[in-house]
Amino acid sequence: MDTTLKDPLVGQVLDGRYRVDARIAVGGMATVYRAVDTRLDRVLALKVMHPALATDASFVERFIREAKSVARLAHPNVVAVFDQGAEGAYVYLAMEYVAGCTLRDVLRERGALQPRAALDILEPVLAALGAAHRAGFVHRDMKPENVLIGDDGRVKVADFGLVRAIGSVTNTTGTVLGTVSYLAPEQIEYGTSDTRADVYACGVVLYEMLTGSKPHSGDTPAQVLFQHMNEDMPAPSALVPGLAVELDELVASATARNPEVRPYDAVALLAQARAARAPLSDEQLDLVPPQALATDDAGPAAAEPAPASEDATSVIPRVLPREEPGVNHTARLTMPPPEPPEPTRPTGRRAVPRRGVLAALVAVLLALGVGAGVWYINSGQFTRVPALIGKTEKDARQELKSAGLDVKKVRYDFSETVQRGTVIKTDPGTNERIRGNGSVTVFVSRGPEIVRVPDVKGKPLAQAESELEKAGLAPGVVTKEFSEEIEQGAVISTDPASGTRRSPDSAVAVVVSRGAPIDVPDVTGESVDDATSRLTGAGFKVKIASEQINSPEEAGSVAEQSVAEGTQLARGDTVTLTVSKGPRMLDVPDVVGLKVDEATSKLESAGFEVKVDKSFPFLGDTVESQSVAADQQAPEGSTITIKTKGL
Repeated sequence: MDTTLKDPLVGQVLDGRYRVDARIAVGGMATVYRAVDTRLDRVLALKVMHPALATDASFVERFIREAKSVARLAHPNVVAVFDQGAEGAYVYLAMEYVAGCTLRDVLRERGALQPRAALDILEPVLAALGAAHRAGFVHRDMKPENVLIGDDGRVKVADFGLVRAIGSVTNTTGTVLGTVSYLAPEQIEYGTSDTRADVYACGVVLYEMLTGSKPHSGDTPAQVLFQHMNEDMPAPSALVPGLAVELDELVASATARNPEVRPYDAVALLAQARAARAPLSDEQLDLVPPQALATDDAGPAAAEPAPASEDATSVIPRVLPREEPGVNHTARLTMPPPEPPEPTRPTGRRAVPRRGVLAALVAVLLALGVGAGVWYINSGQFTRVPALIGKTEKDARQELKSAGLDVKKVRYDFSETVQRGTVIKTDPGTNERIRGNGSVTVFVSRGPEIVRVPDVKGKPLAQAESELEKAGLAPGVVTKEFSEEIEQGAVISTDPASGTRRSPDSAVAVVVSRGAPIDVPDVTGESVDDATSRLTGAGFKVKIASEQINSPEEAGSVAEQSVAEGTQLARGDTVTLTVSKGPRMLDVPDVVGLKVDEATSKLESAGFEVKVDKSFPFLGDTVESQSVAADQQAPEGSTITIKTKGL
C-alpha cells in the first residue's frame, strides 16, 4: 500500500522551492522524501525533522550541525548536503538523491555477502569516514541503514545527524544517542565517542556483511548492550566455514572492546582492510556463504529485519562507571547478567572480586586495634600518579597498571618539543593523589602541528610508505603510471609534493612506476610456442586459455590474444592466448540453376564468401556450376566460385 498518500507533506512545496513528491524512508529523528528543486530543476532528497522534535533546540542544533559538517566534506562517497532551512514546523536538509537502496535492503534480501562484495562496500565507506575523521568529525551512527548503494554501483555514507567535532566530544550524564547494535563499549559505559567508535561500528557492519547476522542479539536492547560491553566479537568464520583468517582478524581488530587497540581512525582501518584483501585468492574472495542459513523461501533467517529498537537511532540509557563496591550500575539497563557475581571493579583487565578481600582486611585491622575507616581513608584509598612524561604510551600504560591505576582515555595532542608517540602530560598530574582504583587520562604527542612531506622519489613503495609514517603522515591512495626514468615499483611522485607542509596524519597519495611501456606484438596465426616465445621475450607473462575456439586460423595456432596489437603494457603483465580449433566445416548449398544474385545471397547466408565467374560471351544470369558441389562441406569463410552459362 502506498503510505505516501497519507503523508501531509507529499505534494506540498517547502520554502517555495522544494516540491515533495514521495516519501522514501522514516527514521528515528526524521523522514526522507524524494523532492524536486523547482529552482534548479533537479531531483534531490529532502530530510525533514519530525515536527515533534523541531521544538527541541538541541535536536534542531544537531540537524543544522549535520548540514554544516557534511558541507565541508567534499568527498565522492559522502552524500552531499545542498541546503538547510525551515518552514513552520518543518526543519529540513536538502541533500543529494541516490537512486538505489541501502545496505540494510541488500542484507535483508541476500543475507551474507561474498567477501569480495563485502570489502568492495567496506572500502568506500571507510574512505568516506576517513575524510570525515581527518576533517575532525566523528559520524557516531554507522550502520547498514546509512550506507547507500546506487543503481550505478556507487557507495555513499549518509546521515551525519549525530556528527560531532572530535575535539568537542564530552561525557554524557546518563544517556547516549545511537543505534544499539553498533555502539562501542566506551559509548555505552562512558558516553564518549571518538574516531574509534566509528571504527567499532564498521567492524560490526563488516561482520554482518560476511555472516548475514548481527554478532550480538537479545530479547531486549539492554541484553545487546551488555554483550557489547562484556563479550568479544565472535569470529565470522564460526558462521561461514572457510572464511579467510585475515577477515576474522580484520573484524577482531576493528571491534576490540578496548578502544586503545583498535585502528586509530577509518584511514588506518582502510589500510588494514586493503592489507587483509591483498593475500586473498579469487577463491577466498568469491566464497559463497552456506545456504544453511536460509530457513524458507523468504530468504536467510539472519537477513530478517531486526527489532526496531535495535536498528533505530534512539536515546539509550548508558552504563555508568561503577564508583563504589556493591553498586551494580549495569542494573540501569534493566537487564543485569543472570546470577551476577560479586560486584567487581571494571578495568581493562580481568575484574577482581573485592568484597571478601576488604572484609578480611578489616577483620585483621580490628584485631590489631587499628581503625579500619581511618586506614582506608588516609592510606589504602589513595595513591600517587607516577612520572610518565617522555615515556612511550605502552610504557605509561604498564607503569599505571603496576601502580594499580587504569587509563581512563588517551588523548593525542600536537607538541613542538615532545617526541611523537611519547607522553606530554597526565591528568591528574605527576605525583598528585588519586584514589587507589582511579583512572588517569594520558596525553600523547602527535609531534609538531605541521610536518613536511619527505622526498621518497625513486624509493620502493614499502620504504616510501614507511618513511611517510615515520614523518607522521598517512600513506594514501596508490596509483601506477609508466615511466622511462623511474624503476618499476619505485615512487615517481607524491601528492602533496615533497617539502610541502601538512598537518600530522594527513594522507599522502603516491604514484608508483610501472616501468617503461612495452608495445604488445600481434601473434595471431602463430604457433603457441612461437607466440609464447615472442611475448616472453618482450617481457610479458603468457597464459593459455582453457577453452579453444573455431576460427579461420589453422588448428593449434593462436586464434585470439587478450590484448590487442600496439597496446602498451608494463613488464610482467599477462597476455592470454586462445588456441584455434580451426574453422568450422559447413554444408555447401546447391545453387546451380539459380540467378547470380539469389545464388550469392544463399551462399553468403550459409557462411561462405562468393566469387562470380561470368562466361564470355555472356549469355545469361543463371548459375551453370559451383566450385564445391552441393551437399559437400567447406571451411567456414572459404570462397565458393559460381560460373554462369556461356557459348
